[in-house]
Amino acid sequence: MRHIDVFNGDADGICALHQLRMAEPVEAELITGVKHDIELIKRVNAGSGDQVTVLDVSLERNRGALLKLLESGARVRYFDHHAAPDIPVHPGLEAMIDEAADICTSILVDRFLGGRFRIWAVVAAFGDNLGSAALGLAQSLKLDKDQQAALQELGENLNYNAYGETESDLLIPPADLYRMVKRYTDPFHLMRKESLLGRLDKERVSDLKQALAIAPQRVSGKSDAYVLPDEPWSRRVSGTFANHLATVVPNRAHAVLTRNARGGYTISVRSPLEGKSTALGFCKLFATGGGRLHAAGINHLEPARLEEFLDRFEESFRAR
Repeated sequence: MRHIDVFNGDADGICALHQLRMAEPVEAELITGVKHDIELIKRVNAGSGDQVTVLDVSLERNRGALLKLLESGARVRYFDHHAAPDIPVHPGLEAMIDEAADICTSILVDRFLGGRFRIWAVVAAFGDNLGSAALGLAQSLKLDKDQQAALQELGENLNYNAYGETESDLLIPPADLYRMVKRYTDPFHLMRKESLLGRLDKERVSDLKQALAIAPQRVSGKSDAYVLPDEPWSRRVSGTFANHLATVVPNRAHAVLTRNARGGYTISVRSPLEGKSTALGFCKLFATGGGRLHAAGINHLEPARLEEFLDRFEESFRAR
């Protein structure tokens, strides 16, 4: 039997897989990529008797590929927290999906494992900008404020590394970052031993500083939209910048647009926790939109539709 692990290359995907493989160590083929490379199941070549584990990858965007995989005879275990309106019913599928706004995939794995490696769920929740959930988990472990701050920095750095148009934009490919994390059961030991994390932190802070110096393209009463320049640092920092804005100004909606290789824009959207309009609801108005309730995105927007996007974004969040 072959094992194949398919996971989002961000903090949540990496920490979810790390927890699971500490509990169930196996040699597995790894399939992952940059944050917005979400149609990962298309890359899986599996058949009867193979075990595929999928973590933090949108089922909605991968449903067709998942059905083909199940028809081939592979067994699939699926952990995710993104919108999944039509989960297949199949004897070969074990789906553990929760779309609640305060859940990430690593928290689902933490539940599945009975909290055995919860400290990694804390790292993931911080990386996924779920501060309240992260603090709740951290308090259950009796972690002090300095430890919590260190885990938050680690989560944000792991998450920062996932953003880019291709892996050439990143400091380290996500599969290699996972292999590095895999060597440590203790995240504090990881932080002490791996100099790469210091480099990630330095780059993240530098990129965020550049983003903060850019004025928004469109400001309305309830929302701000930023268009970042066509640079590798812009693509790296897009998610970090969107999360920063959502944390610092939580009562406004935020959109961060970056140029992609197709000549259009990849977009990160964050919405306030209160109100009728949500990031997911707005992004689903566009063909490549998806994500979570208050943290969603659009994989590609044609350049000719920029003004339309800005108008619709302003209108959607004008009255909440």
